[in-house]
Amino acid sequence: MIFVFALIFIHEQAMSGADTDDFDLSALMQAVAPENIFHDDEYFNWGSSIVKDDTGTYHLIYSQMPREHGFYSWLTDGIVSRAVSDSPTGPWKRVETVLAGRGDGYWDAYTAHCPKVYKFDGRYYIYYMSTNSGGLKLTAEQLEEARRGKWNESENRGMMRLNQRIGVAVADSMEGPWQRFDKPLIEPEPPIANIVNNVTVTRRPDGGFLMIVRGDQPDQPEGTIVRMQAVLLADHPLGPWKMQPKPVVKDYNSEDPEVWYDPGRKRYYSLYHAFGYMGMITSEDGLNWRRARHYKVADKS
Repeated sequence: MIFVFALIFIHEQAMSGADTDDFDLSALMQAVAPENIFHDDEYFNWGSSIVKDDTGTYHLIYSQMPREHGFYSWLTDGIVSRAVSDSPTGPWKRVETVLAGRGDGYWDAYTAHCPKVYKFDGRYYIYYMSTNSGGLKLTAEQLEEARRGKWNESENRGMMRLNQRIGVAVADSMEGPWQRFDKPLIEPEPPIANIVNNVTVTRRPDGGFLMIVRGDQPDQPEGTIVRMQAVLLADHPLGPWKMQPKPVVKDYNSEDPEVWYDPGRKRYYSLYHAFGYMGMITSEDGLNWRRARHYKVADKS
């Protein structure tokens, strides 16, 4: 299910103090109404992102995984779908599949997952995660093992986990057509290792762009995963993106970031899933991050 929280943002006068970190998201969260719950009997709905087009229509871009293959088929069988509404809180109507794995021979052969949609300078960009089997053509039995096995017990799932990369699709309209590319947009490099996933992008106040991705913390014992986040900068939504040396989040396990720039407070904020609760961090320059004053946003229920 996808829960859409209705947030009321209060416009405040400019603050005179040096520390503008007073944003309390938890105080703005409201109860979830039935029309805010987007359910599908055949698919799990997950990881969503909303954009408004020039006609006033809201487009929900979100992940789906077939229930028949189980929730963990996000790594093998995920698709990116589009739904529309007259309101950002719904109700939503599914209209189409936008992205899916393209099959053998492509970097994004299997799955399309964790999408984020943005409109920059008149064009629409869907950033997404995908993977491949490293040139190995999987049998039906091997694919089923990858769908349901654990990454550290299934050789094929472990391989597909390590091949996770970030790509982007571009269109002039939310109805498409969507242009995809022959190579991933983002590869793992220090300070993160092994994979890239959980992409989020925002425009910087200087007109450039800032991206946060999640990868593995390097130099971990075999069989151990510690998630961490890194920041990249670019002058254009298609890059080239330059990985920055200092991680965003390093010392505690976290994933699923959502970054934005607050022009009134003149700082960045980023939400993330901290396994048990939703946390929020902040930065004035996008490179040096710390826990926000109102760090804990909500418990995971």
